[in-house]
Amino acid sequence: MLLRIISIVFPIFIIVLAGFLYGRKHRPEMMAANKLNMEVFLPALIFTALAGKSFELADNIPSILGALVIVFGSGLIAWPIVRLLGYDTKTLIPPIMFNNVGNMGLPLMLLTFGEQALGAAIVLMLIVTLLQFALSPWLIKGGSPLTTVLKEPFIIAAALGVTVSLTGFAVWPPIMTACKIVGDISLGLMIFSLGVRLSSAKLNAWGIGLTGAILTPITGMIMAWLFCEFVDIPRADQDILFVFGALPPAVSNFIFAERYKQEPDKVASIVAMGNAMAIVFVPIALALRL
Repeated sequence: MLLRIISIVFPIFIIVLAGFLYGRKHRPEMMAANKLNMEVFLPALIFTALAGKSFELADNIPSILGALVIVFGSGLIAWPIVRLLGYDTKTLIPPIMFNNVGNMGLPLMLLTFGEQALGAAIVLMLIVTLLQFALSPWLIKGGSPLTTVLKEPFIIAAALGVTVSLTGFAVWPPIMTACKIVGDISLGLMIFSLGVRLSSAKLNAWGIGLTGAILTPITGMIMAWLFCEFVDIPRADQDILFVFGALPPAVSNFIFAERYKQEPDKVASIVAMGNAMAIVFVPIALALRL
């Protein structure tokens, strides 16, 4: 069991470490690469997974409901704790609610559960992304530009993929192959860019950083467990949701904090410590479910 857990998490963390070390030494400008990933590589990956025969929308309804429960439930559990500790809820609650299902979650679930879990993992990522773009501005500043995220290429790719899946339309195989080749770039680049981003994160607010690093996976796993206890879903979906709940805060939380000037240094600490603590919590989640 220990060897299996190591074999799952080691590839992810070694790539994060490589990105971290490269970022420390060279300070690369990742904006262009990340833009390509968000607008080309990731949409290709999403379209390939959702348009493939292995994906059925009805089969992923438990994952959709579970993701909603975990995101909102984590925020509700953490809210009184954050208030009791004296931290600003606008700073700490969004990172607790919105976890790193993109950079870390997709590769982790692919390595843990195989290709058959890719559709469910992408659905989880889409749910979290939609909720984050819709709710983060409201949680921080009281605005909610949902129409912005609906124009994102990965959302359009998801809509096309689901349409192809539901209608049974046969995409010309060479096109699917081309999409798969391009989409395969996305996962490695996401993990590496996470390491580069963490290399420049500040840890000057260690108290709130450690609090967020601990609360995010614990509240997520609690809500995943409660959901699976009260909703009858297949064991495979339970495992995916539990691992999803154990993920650390998303890097994109820092982007929103910086955009709305909501203590970005503290959010950077939460994200950095949270992803570092994933070395502890992700193996715990895998050990509990495998």
